[in-house]
Amino acid sequence: MSLTASLLVILLLVATSAFFSIAEISMAAARRLKLRQLADEGDGRAEAVLQVQSHPGHYVAVVQIGLNAVAILGGIVGEGALTPHFEALFGLLMSAPAAATTGFVVSFLCITSFFILFADLCPKRLGMNQPEQMAMRVIGPMQVCMTVLKPVVWVFNSLVNSVFSLLGLPVQRDDSVTTDDIMAMAAAGTEAGVLGHQGQQVISNVFELETRTVESAMTSRERIVYLLQDDSEETIRTRIAAEPHSTYLVCDENIDEVVGYVDATDLFQLVLNNEPIDLRASHSHGLLKKVLMVPDRLTLSEVLLQFRQVHEDFAVIVNEYSLVVGVITLNDVMSTVMGDLVKSHDEEQIVKRDDGSWLIDGVTPIVDVMRACDIDELPHRGQYDTLAGFLMVMLRRIPRRTDTVTLAGLRFEVLDVDSYKIDQVMVTRIPPATAPATA
Repeated sequence: MSLTASLLVILLLVATSAFFSIAEISMAAARRLKLRQLADEGDGRAEAVLQVQSHPGHYVAVVQIGLNAVAILGGIVGEGALTPHFEALFGLLMSAPAAATTGFVVSFLCITSFFILFADLCPKRLGMNQPEQMAMRVIGPMQVCMTVLKPVVWVFNSLVNSVFSLLGLPVQRDDSVTTDDIMAMAAAGTEAGVLGHQGQQVISNVFELETRTVESAMTSRERIVYLLQDDSEETIRTRIAAEPHSTYLVCDENIDEVVGYVDATDLFQLVLNNEPIDLRASHSHGLLKKVLMVPDRLTLSEVLLQFRQVHEDFAVIVNEYSLVVGVITLNDVMSTVMGDLVKSHDEEQIVKRDDGSWLIDGVTPIVDVMRACDIDELPHRGQYDTLAGFLMVMLRRIPRRTDTVTLAGLRFEVLDVDSYKIDQVMVTRIPPATAPATA
């Protein structure tokens, strides 16, 4: 075979190897969500790629057969085509045995480098940069190869399945998408500039609805503004004027004897019509509404489900002793999802100071504290929902002013306590050299 014919054969082998390299890497890197979107838009090639990804055995076997066959042929043709010419060239400068050895080594290096560059690195870089496009372009020729080599592929796949069965390894690819996968994609989208930081935070908050309890978003017991059935109209008017809300809890003698709730719009309607406000007689007038009672261990997702089932947006939270611990509204849940997008400056529970420390309200949900302070894990999770609960668990007592807890390179210092209620906590970062593991 002449030098020209040998070089043409080598170029053909390089192109074939490049094709199989692109087919291999693009199929592995192609994103199923993107392919599904293209398939739903009517692209049949994307649907074919999805089918191969679901059952990649035959496809992978054809790729490996092609790559190995090309590699073997490339070595044989390359050595026979270039070695004699290099041997003749080096024969002018050295002895015949040395020229033969040098010619073989140089020929080997040239062919290997050529294959690495144009049959491996460049095609795989292209397949990784544009995985979906490349996978759809090669799927047609690959399907032809899979049909032609079907008997050989069947033999190799049978052997592979037997080996996997003996080793107890999974034969099929697991395409299930987990919460961690979605969060990783959202983080990647944020880094790439496709998704904003606030959008990523909203996605994270949506998944936290399954794990965050109602206590992390409720209005706590001591902050509830409620009315008593025996309150006079003047008392009711004064309380509404002093603390305006959209909904008011109505109790009998104390907050733990809940009889229902009233909407502020209904009360305003009575005032505008110059009608008396009588909570005792409100049953007959439809002013007093039945309240939804939920246990304090429910998650926010479960509360949303109950809101939808009973067509309500207000609920009272009680503990195992039937004592009221707080109230929650649909707006509270949605505020948890939207985060800083809907919270005003006055409602911020975590304030980052100029020196890098944080001033945090004691009732702040612990997941918000972990996110703000970049904490991956805290001990005894599940025993508390708020920062105040975390400090109580760590100290094993009711915290007092100046009490501190040092953990994960952070110092939590209690600044203000009002009647055993932790109002403010200062969180400061400790230099790594001086920060103990836990304290």
